[in-house]
Amino acid sequence: MIYAVFKAKLNNPQALAEYREQAGTALAKHRGKVEHATPVAQALDGAPSVPDVAALLSFPSIQAAQSWINDPELADLHALRRSAGETEILLLT
Repeated sequence: MIYAVFKAKLNNPQALAEYREQAGTALAKHRGKVEHATPVAQALDGAPSVPDVAALLSFPSIQAAQSWINDPELADLHALRRSAGETEILLLT
């Protein structure tokens, strides 16, 4: 199992709401899923940039995660997520 961390500083919450309506299906296409998501994150140690929204994603492999992010059929959906604000996805390998 491979995990990824999604973080977002929002300036367009409506775009993220629209993205969420389709995100589960898009992840499932590549055998991924949201393990946990929260609208509230807090720093546990240090002084990181705390996001408005955070989620822990899981995939069965690095290849599955890469297939999800690079799927041309999902390009518009990824663009919608990116339009919500400053977003990052970190793959934990």
